[in-house]
This record gives sequence, C-alpha cells and structure tokens, in this order.
Amino acid sequence: MGKKKKNESSSSSSATDLLQTLGDFTSKENWDKFFTIRGIGDSFEWYAEWPQLRDPLISLIGAPTSSPPPQILVPGCGNSRLSEHLYDAGFHGITNVDFSKVVISDMLRRNVRDRPDMRWRVMDMTSMQFMDETFDVILDKGGLDALMEPELGHKLGNQYLSEVKRLLKSGGKFVCLTLAESHVLGLLFPKFRFGWKMSVHAIPQKSSSEPSLQTFMVVADKENSSVVLQVTSSFDHSSLDCNKNQAFGIHEALESENQTRREYSHGSDILYSLEDLQLGAKGDMKNLSPGCRFELILGGEGDFCFSYRAVLLDARENSGPFMYNCGVFIVPKTRAHEWLFSSEEGQWLVVESSKAARLIMVLLDTSHASASMDEIQKDLSPLVKQLAPGKDDQGAQIPFMMAGDGIKHRNVVHQATSSLTGPIIVEDVVYENVDPELSRIWPSEDLKFRRLVFQRTQGLVQSEALLTRDGSSHRTDVETERKKASSSSKSKRKGTQRSDDSGNQLKVYHGYLASSYHMGIISGFTLISSYLESVASVGKSVKAVVIGLGAGLLPMFLHECMPFVGIEAVELDLTMLNLAEDYFGFTQDKSLKVHITDGIKFVREMKSSSATDEMSVVHGNEITSNNTRSCNGNCTASNARVDILIIDVDSPDSSSGMTCPAADFVEGSFLLTVKDALAEQGLFIVNLVSRSQATKDMVISRMKMVFNHLFCLQLEEDVNLVLFGLSSESCIKDNSFPEAAVQLGKLVKFQHPEISQSIMDAAKKIRCLK
Repeated sequence: MGKKKKNESSSSSSATDLLQTLGDFTSKENWDKFFTIRGIGDSFEWYAEWPQLRDPLISLIGAPTSSPPPQILVPGCGNSRLSEHLYDAGFHGITNVDFSKVVISDMLRRNVRDRPDMRWRVMDMTSMQFMDETFDVILDKGGLDALMEPELGHKLGNQYLSEVKRLLKSGGKFVCLTLAESHVLGLLFPKFRFGWKMSVHAIPQKSSSEPSLQTFMVVADKENSSVVLQVTSSFDHSSLDCNKNQAFGIHEALESENQTRREYSHGSDILYSLEDLQLGAKGDMKNLSPGCRFELILGGEGDFCFSYRAVLLDARENSGPFMYNCGVFIVPKTRAHEWLFSSEEGQWLVVESSKAARLIMVLLDTSHASASMDEIQKDLSPLVKQLAPGKDDQGAQIPFMMAGDGIKHRNVVHQATSSLTGPIIVEDVVYENVDPELSRIWPSEDLKFRRLVFQRTQGLVQSEALLTRDGSSHRTDVETERKKASSSSKSKRKGTQRSDDSGNQLKVYHGYLASSYHMGIISGFTLISSYLESVASVGKSVKAVVIGLGAGLLPMFLHECMPFVGIEAVELDLTMLNLAEDYFGFTQDKSLKVHITDGIKFVREMKSSSATDEMSVVHGNEITSNNTRSCNGNCTASNARVDILIIDVDSPDSSSGMTCPAADFVEGSFLLTVKDALAEQGLFIVNLVSRSQATKDMVISRMKMVFNHLFCLQLEEDVNLVLFGLSSESCIKDNSFPEAAVQLGKLVKFQHPEISQSIMDAAKKIRCLK
C-alpha cells in the first residue's frame, strides 16, 4: 500500500514501529531487519484480525474435511497468525511463503511442534517455484498492497498476480485482503476480467473509538468461461464504516470497472489491448479459431515507439492450404479508408490472398508518417510474436506484407491549422494507377490530384480534385478578371495555380469528381431527373443546399456542369472557405453562395425566412470575398423551399460511431425539419460513413420514419453509404431507372462526355429501402 495510506492508518505504536523500520515494502533487506527487531513472539497483523475474518474465510474455503483437503497458499505470510488460526480450524494443507529468510525460520520454529503439517518456504511471491494449478485457494493478506508502491508502478503487482493465476486450479479462489486503494484495484480488476468471477466484501471493523481504514476482501473465482461478468459487492456503499475518501474510492472503482465490463459484454466495436488478449479476452490465443475477427490496439507504451490499430483475423474454415502460420499485413494511411481494408468483407479477401492461417492487419495513420517501414517492422515484431498461434518454440518467422499506398509522388502544398478542424494538409499526388477513362482523355501525362486531408480522421482524404493544364473551360472572362482583381488581397497566401515540371500552369478541373461517393451523390439526382428536366426546360433554377463545403468541389461541379442549379453551400469553418478559394479554384457568384454558419441552424431557419428569392444575408457580420458575400453568424436563405439538400460533413466526435455526418444531422427532429424545408419533389441526400452496421441500421430506421421513399447506394470501393430520401408520394419505378439515368445524363454538361459513364454506372446500383 502507498506511503500516504500507511500514515493515515497508523494509530498504534506497532504501526509506528513499522514505519520507522521499513522504508520500502518491496525490499527484502528491510523486511529482514524488521522481523529481526520484532522477534519470534511478536506477530504483526495487517488490517483485520482473526475474529473478524473467521466466518467469511471459512465460508469461502469450504469444509476442511473434504477429500482431498483444500490446498491453501499464503504468499507474503510474514509473522501473521492467520495461517495458524486456519490450521487450528481444521485446514492443514497450508503452504506459507515469504522472501524473508528471517521470518520463515522464526515461523517454522514457532509452529513445528504444534502444527507439523504446515509448510514454510523462502520464496519470492512474484516468482514462485510451484507447478501450475497446484492450489485450491491463494490467501493474500496485504501482500498485493505491499507490492504496489505507487512510485514503482504495476510491475511487481502484475508479476505476482500472473503467478496467482498460474498456480490456481480451475475452480480455485484468490482471496485478497486489501485496503482497496485505487492504484491497487486499477490492476486487480482488469487482471481478473476475463474467465473469472469477482466479488468484493467489506470486513467488519473491530470496535474502536479511533477512525481507521476499512479492510475489503476481493474474491476471484477461476472459471473456464470467457464471458465477462460484473463485479458484485455484498455491502451498501452508503453504510461503509470508513472515511469518506475510501468509501468514494471503492464505489468509483466498482462503477468504472463494471461499465467497462458491460462494454466488453455488449459492444461489437471493442478495441482489445494485448494485455486483454493475454488475460483471455478471446480465449487461448495460441489456438486458431477459424472465422474469428476482432480489432485491437498494439504498443503505445513502455519500450514501443508507436501505437497501432490492428485487426486480427483467423482464416475461415476450408480456406487452406496456408503458406504461413501467422502473417502481418501493413496498410499505409493513404489506403486505410479503402473498402478492401476498412470493411470486414474486404479484409477477408486480404486474408485469403495472404495465405496465412492468422493475419494481423495493421492500419497505419498520421502518427506513423515520420517512421520508415524498417522502424515500424522492428517496433511491431515483438508485439505480433505474442499473437502468433502455436507453441513459442516453433521458431517460424512471421512474414511482413504491405499494401502499396498507390502513390508514385507526393508534394505537400500547404499546411494549416483550424481551431475547429485541427491540422489540415493540402497535397499534390501522382498515383501509380488511375482510372483508365481519365488516361484516355489525358494520355500524355502523369495525372496529378490535389487532396485535402484532415489529420484528426487518421489521414482520411476529405476532398480530392484532378489537376489539369487547361483547368475548367467553363470559366468566363468576367470571372477571370474578378480573380485578378482580388489577387492583391491574397498576396500573402499561396494561389490556386501551380506549375508542373515543364512550367505549365496546373489548375483544378471542376468537370470531374475524383471522389467516387461525390459521383454517387450526383447519380442520386436520377431519382428526380424528370422534375429537374421540367424546371430546366422553362428556364427556372433548381435550388440546392450543400451542408459542408470541404474544398468546394461538389458545389463547383454542380455550378459548372449543371448551370440551371442555384447553390448555397453552408460551412462552419471559415478556414475551409479560405483553403477552397486559395488551393482548389473555388469561386462564388450570384448562383453559388457560401454561408459561414452552423448547418443545422441554417436549415431550421430556411423555412421561416422571409427574405426574397435572391440569396442574401439577413443579419450577422459580412465577409467580402471575390465581390460576393458570405455570412458569419446567423444566416438564412430565400423563402423558397429547397429542391435538393445534401449533408456532406464529417464528425469531430467518433464516439457517435459515425465518421460522417455528425450525429445531430441524423437526429429525428432534424430530419423532420429537413422534410418541412424540402419542396414537394425535393431530394434529401446524406453521406453516411460508419463501420458499425448497427449505426447504419439506426440511421436508416430514422430516415424511413420520416421520408416516404428511401434509397441507398453502396459503392464497392468505398465505405460511404449514400442515402436518398424523397418526400413525394409518387416515386420513380424500378424499370424506369435506365431512362431516368439517360435523362440525367442529358442535363449534366460535361466538357468530356466520357466522364458521365461513372454517374450512369453508379445510378444502376441505387436500390430502394422503402
């Protein structure tokens, strides 16, 4: 126990003598000195004494006359009379160990005649020389507390409890008498979390007028089950006869541990630690379990440089033959979001191709950016060896395999930090392989792509644009002059243009959406293509609102390729607008407007706005940019209802189970607001990114309750699930999709018509959910 607590519990001359003699409870020399001073007849009792312990201990251990009689180990026995009392109560199979030769010699002399069957051994309790599963009961009276000096950490306590688990028979009990300090319970509870049943009991206090610390008895029963059970307690926390700090501490520790155990019992997205697995969280890791898959965290402390998120997969039945018993597959951060590596179905395909009976897939993120593959492999090697199936002496090498990041060349263009988004990187990359269709359109060059990356989402590419020498051919001379006029205000920031190696100017091409899910969003317009055509044919404007600007690529595509659409983009972070303008060629005009405000508030105010149909700011501070206006604060749009409303925002809080969107955007109350804001033929689109099927099902269920018709699009190469909600009573028929897709294709004005095929292909994959 910690020294602070030793002082708090020192209310007798014996305790005072102890403190004066002992400087370190883990020192053998100090204990030898202590027991030499006290002599053979002066026993010292930790915490409770026999009258308070007799009934709870005997009820736990069972009948002393059972056959065979229970074998009891008392580690760190010291000169306590606890073993003697148990012996006199009929329990003769008692073995006492202590690393102090002085006290073992004294205790042997004191008991050799009256208790001849009692055994005494000089032994370090953190490394005991007994065979596995030797004892039925291990009885610890203050031993664990003595090892847990706060300044020494968990090392000795961890070693001791590992010995306890090794030495107990199946069905055996570990009985730990402790003051239940937080740093002790912080080791004790997790160590017996998997395959054990735990309970905590309060030992009755000896009558005294002086306040003292309560002694607790923690009991761990060794079971064969891997089910995670709650820790039970046999006392009312409010009636504990001890000081308030101790009562609060044990209550808080029990609540915290049981909450963790509930998460392990019910949660499908648990990230196991290596220690969890060694403790039996998923059974015996030395045995293969065909079809087993779970996520874990490796490293992150001690001698390891990095922390790694990994997925362990044991090949399914009948998947052999295997070349390797165990293999490691490293996925670079630039590819971690791909369907093949982020989805369970894709991961099983990797297992099959790896020819490994057990595959440990390691997903790198931005924290590993500065490390070489040799450094990462050296760091991972001792960790993955502990997860290899089979015996340790097999000596088989564990092969390291790696998915190429697919990038031939990378150049960081700009780095920024937003108070809302955190670190942001703008980079230009050349891929090893690109869409063959693009290569046919631009056959003579290595195509470059400009990417916007949020580091808070493990290097996930937030936006991606194609760079070409000619840029967007739909820019007018007026727009070009306007950009020149505003260039002086941006002289301190990097411009939208960048030269390639030959000196030619590269510009973002807005007639192509590099993100497949963006193409998927556009393909959903097929659902209302007849309505869009009817509006465009009479020269009217379709009103679209995009919540989440990103790099401005989706609004710019709509602006340039669907000129009959008037767009309002809503973005909470002004930094994003600046990056979109400076590095991705984003511009505003009378039919493309940005509002810097909260997206949910914007949608709620749309319906009640009394402004004119011209997009305008009704109150708040104005920010001038390229001779157009954006609002900072409270913004509303026109009173006309919205034809298309798109939610494309990421979530800063991963605890919701969603990477996109933030949880508030799929709450039932907000969805009802959206329905009210939509025109009769309106279309609502949500970009949903979640690895949890339960989360996806929850969002789909909520949308089904609000919208008359619900459709979805799951692209094979993406984790994005695009959802489309329609309020209209009428709906497109399944057999009308091909005709509607052609109709949409005529409305989208591509500079390169070949690109339209990806939208047509995506439209064919849309399926009805309601």
